[in-house]
Amino acid sequence: MSASAFEYRDHFLKDGEALQHYRPGGYHPVQIDDRLHTRYRIIHKLGHGTYSTAWLALDEQTSTYVAIKVGTADADKREADILSQISAATAAPTSEAASTLPPVLDRFTIDGPNGAHPCLVTVPARCSLRDAKEACGWKVFQLDVARSLAAQLAMAVSLIHSQGFAHGDLHFGNCMLQLPRSLDNLSVEELYAKFGAPELKPVIPSNGKPTSSVPGVPPYVVYPVWLGIPSDKVTLGEAKLLLTDFGVAFRPSEKSRFQSYIPLALRPPEAFFEPATPLSFASDIWSLGCVIFELLGHRSLIDGNFLAPQDDITAQQVHLQGRLPPEWWDKWELRANWFDESGKPLSNERDVWSWDRRVDEWVNGLRPSCGTDLVKDDEKAALLELLRWMLVWRPAERPSADEVLETTWMKKWALPAYAEGRRAWE
Repeated sequence: MSASAFEYRDHFLKDGEALQHYRPGGYHPVQIDDRLHTRYRIIHKLGHGTYSTAWLALDEQTSTYVAIKVGTADADKREADILSQISAATAAPTSEAASTLPPVLDRFTIDGPNGAHPCLVTVPARCSLRDAKEACGWKVFQLDVARSLAAQLAMAVSLIHSQGFAHGDLHFGNCMLQLPRSLDNLSVEELYAKFGAPELKPVIPSNGKPTSSVPGVPPYVVYPVWLGIPSDKVTLGEAKLLLTDFGVAFRPSEKSRFQSYIPLALRPPEAFFEPATPLSFASDIWSLGCVIFELLGHRSLIDGNFLAPQDDITAQQVHLQGRLPPEWWDKWELRANWFDESGKPLSNERDVWSWDRRVDEWVNGLRPSCGTDLVKDDEKAALLELLRWMLVWRPAERPSADEVLETTWMKKWALPAYAEGRRAWE
């Protein structure tokens, strides 16, 4: 009988994967101290996604810690293929931007009771920017830290685009902080003493039978280890970024992509108003602009979670950028709920969050209480000039990633912060 035919006492465990995904075509039942590909000893769990689980492992050939992404048996190998292509094209040691992308250290396939699983070996990350923010109640990054991370993310996007790929899923959950190199100095016992030994939760089918009678299901699930750091504690020397998750990346010149996988609050408007027009590099630029604002602020530029209606998102975008292009404006059926036909908001002025207000309250509002510098007027002007350009309605009018790096805000504030942080890394 397959695993999917069983019911479990705990369908979803806090910070754990759905047990029903341990089935043919699904997750591989990885356990602590397993050895993958004869050399990688599983030490701890890093997390999971819809199509993979991620593990911290000790490479017993090099005595270094690595991250192994073990895909579901029905997952494709697109991410590893894309990263391998980009890595091969940017292997020059002088390529600073290459350090913002996870290197492909190894790749292989393991056969198990649920099928053949693609495995990608790369460097382990500290935590996502989202997790760093959540760890301190969404306080702000130190200003130079935010500037440096913004520069690195723009460099990463520029590098990806230069190789013909659009990332397609830019958001805080896919932007990671790198771990310090000192991790490799720890023995497994020292690592457990510092970060905690694996916490195991037994998997118990509702019928009470042991999981050994269910092929493909592990006897326990492992809670992820926390290697991270709260955002307000990150120093400039620790602000090293990795852009991850290339599972939906694509080459616009080779394959038309119509569906956007980006969270609604960061999704470009053309995905809604022009669903029959292929997405492009410019779609990444819109999302990049949203992420840059979020790096500097204590909340996202567009206020909305995965449950927010598309029309609420569009209304906020219009508050920022003004009336939609005519063909989009006419297509937006619910516009009269927020605006008159000229694009003037129907709500009171206090309910309209302009660019200036969002920077003053969402970027600078918490900075005094966090003991960090404010974005001053000259920087604010340069920042808003950049963000307004990145969030232009029509995709063809947005800057390229290279042009983003040439703007005043990048050259005067973000890139110098990155350069200072790089000296601290070295």
